[in-house]
Amino acid sequence: MIRPLLILAVLLAAPALLPAQAVSYVRYQLGSTVSYGRLDGDQIVQLRDAPWINDTPTGAKVPRARVTLLAPATPSKVIAVGLNYQTHLGERNPAAYPGLFAKLPTSIIAHNDTVVLTPDATNVHYEGEMVLVIGKRAHNVPVDQAKTYVFGVTTGNDVSERDWQKNDLQWFRAKAADTFGPLGPVLVRGVYYDDLLLQTRLNGQVVQSQRTKDLIFSVAEIVSYISRYVTLEPGDVIYTGTPGTTRQMKHGDVVEVELEQVGLLRNPVVQRR
Repeated sequence: MIRPLLILAVLLAAPALLPAQAVSYVRYQLGSTVSYGRLDGDQIVQLRDAPWINDTPTGAKVPRARVTLLAPATPSKVIAVGLNYQTHLGERNPAAYPGLFAKLPTSIIAHNDTVVLTPDATNVHYEGEMVLVIGKRAHNVPVDQAKTYVFGVTTGNDVSERDWQKNDLQWFRAKAADTFGPLGPVLVRGVYYDDLLLQTRLNGQVVQSQRTKDLIFSVAEIVSYISRYVTLEPGDVIYTGTPGTTRQMKHGDVVEVELEQVGLLRNPVVQRR
């Protein structure tokens, strides 16, 4: 016979075993005003500040169709992890620690913004990625606590000029040029970051498809490792790596990156003359 107290204990414990409900946030512009908001169906509930600072509603709502969606964060730092899927590494062995590089905040563009290639950018590739947004200051964080510093995830494209990447002293041009960091449009908190389907489409054709469980270095390992050397601030973003092989993007192409339970990032490509 099962004792009533045992049944009560199980019922009280059960909610803690359930995953947190996912909440979706956006940063948007309406007229000349830029705000953060929480998605509620086809409405946006305006927030007092960035959701990792103060997610209290102001009381105002606006239809999603009336606003322009912006990149969901304005980071002080944009850090990226290279070679973090075996399918992107090919036959090479993984490194003992995450390979890091920096993009610039000025590389960030939003959903539907244009990736602009300079006239000498002749071998530019897409790299669809899951992107972490940091929610609180992280310095020398242990792995077992690292995920608590992640506010949520969004969708990103680590645009990369392969010839510059190969020939320059560093990846400054290749990875950090203006418009080389598409991001957003939705930031989601409360999904299981370690197993989401990531897909990239070039002109409607699926060209990358893999689950984030296949990351060589997990979300927790990435955040912990970076925080040993660089203090992460709220709103900073981390591109976690791209799977599979990539192809050159050309003038007139459209790249879509979709992250399961998070959203679709779409950007046209234009070559500047």
